[in-house]
Amino acid sequence: MTTAVREVSVFGDGIAYFNEAAALLELDATMRAILTHPTRQIIFSIPFQRDNGEFEVYTGYRVQYSFARGPAKGGIRFHPGVTLDEVTALAFWMTWKCAVVDLPFGGGKGGVTCDPTKLSQGELERITRRYAAELVEVVGPDKDVPAPDVNTNPQTMAWFMDTYSMHMRQAIPGVVTGKPLAIGGSKGRVEATGRGVMICGMDELANMGIRPQDARIVIQGFGNVGRWAAELFQLRGCKVVGISDVTGAYYNENGIDVSQAVVHTERNHNLEGFKGGDKISNSELLVADCEVLVPAALEKVLTPENAGKVNAKLIVEGANGPTTPEADRIFNERGITVIPDIMANAGGVTVSYFEWVQDRMGYFWKLNEVNDRLEDTLITNFHELRGVSKRHGIPYRTSAYMIAIDRVVQALKLRGVYA
Repeated sequence: MTTAVREVSVFGDGIAYFNEAAALLELDATMRAILTHPTRQIIFSIPFQRDNGEFEVYTGYRVQYSFARGPAKGGIRFHPGVTLDEVTALAFWMTWKCAVVDLPFGGGKGGVTCDPTKLSQGELERITRRYAAELVEVVGPDKDVPAPDVNTNPQTMAWFMDTYSMHMRQAIPGVVTGKPLAIGGSKGRVEATGRGVMICGMDELANMGIRPQDARIVIQGFGNVGRWAAELFQLRGCKVVGISDVTGAYYNENGIDVSQAVVHTERNHNLEGFKGGDKISNSELLVADCEVLVPAALEKVLTPENAGKVNAKLIVEGANGPTTPEADRIFNERGITVIPDIMANAGGVTVSYFEWVQDRMGYFWKLNEVNDRLEDTLITNFHELRGVSKRHGIPYRTSAYMIAIDRVVQALKLRGVYA
């Protein structure tokens, strides 16, 4: 008789990482209970009219995991696979991501279970506006500040901001971040997550004694994060040898011309037919020969099935939750350094924070100011993370969670529990 293998939920993976750090911090039962339960989970229906006049109903989610350090903060994703478990896990991770880079935010996340590739621009606008309208009472600059995520973009944020502002009867640009520049967006926001991946990766390469010109980079995912990470690693002198998207992967041991790949994707909307490398599968790309592997697509792509075959010396997690706990243990045993998602891809939320600050001031910074502040924030906190890792002899992921959890716990203890 075959025994069924239980699939651990995405949220379950997050809790596993949390528990490891919580044990080292000797967290008491009360704090563990508070921190492993989301503050608020919202599920609602989104009826909307298709262009042909027919009505459909999708499901919308918003999870506000923690308000201990400030308003909830986190993106909105439009994807057929969006579930409450996934959104809760992502809000959980956002709590620690904001804390590990010392931002005055809690964690939030939202999504709509839909396939945006099958929807017109008008249909996407109607879904977004209905989604925003359902959340009017629980979001705002001092409550919960959404941002773009998978399959959402500055235009999505513009629709959300406008809908919220119409309900409030005044312009409130600070309700979302990742907006177009013309309505209160920040310079440097679009490329910020990819830039953060590059900043952390380059700092760790220097710590490992690997020169940029000796670093071959493989990036899974060529969306906003992967594309910018590829461009910026190449600008720093690294050789990008592998890239991919949902249509497949491309590997070129002599280096891929990233600018050519960008032009190709802008023209064709994906990498299909790209001539700058040999086409391989996404699974082959993850185990391709390289110094740095950047998983920048969806979660749970590095698993026990492929972790033993990964050839990278350094993994920089551009996506949220790309590594399962079992795979993480294999990487630790093999001596492969992993910069965890809550640190490596925190560039986006950091510049989102800058945007929120600029909106509230009504004064906007130059691009070099944004980039300098981003690098300073990430490097300062990454070095603290590395120091904790060395002192305790623990992996970077555990160190990151220890720092983040401790900061949230301090806030909770100072505020007290309102009961």
